[in-house]
Amino acid sequence: MKRGQTLVFLLVFVSMSLVITTAAVILAIANSQTTTGQEMAAHTLTIAESGAENALLNLLRNPAYSGGTLTVGQGQATIEVTGSDPFTINVTGTEGSFSRQVRVIAGYSEGILSVSSWQEMYP
Repeated sequence: MKRGQTLVFLLVFVSMSLVITTAAVILAIANSQTTTGQEMAAHTLTIAESGAENALLNLLRNPAYSGGTLTVGQGQATIEVTGSDPFTINVTGTEGSFSRQVRVIAGYSEGILSVSSWQEMYP
């Protein structure tokens, strides 16, 4: 080996190690952000479903209930009730920049409020 060749090999090895380490860190950060986004999306669906359950409870107490807002943790459920029997309950759960929607169809049958449809709405 000629003089200085070891230094060149060492510099190449260190440079490659630095590139690989940087790429691994970038991938870890991207994966973490994706996981956080999925968790937030699931949480906003939970907020929307909480709003729908709250609307059903309010309809049991007051059939003229038309909606409102419900704070769930750091998020908010916006509830809108239309119709008289069956009722259409549209709920949007939001937290930060994430938003999910749920639509519930419910009506009275022999004096009992029952749900005939419960689905997530996609824009």
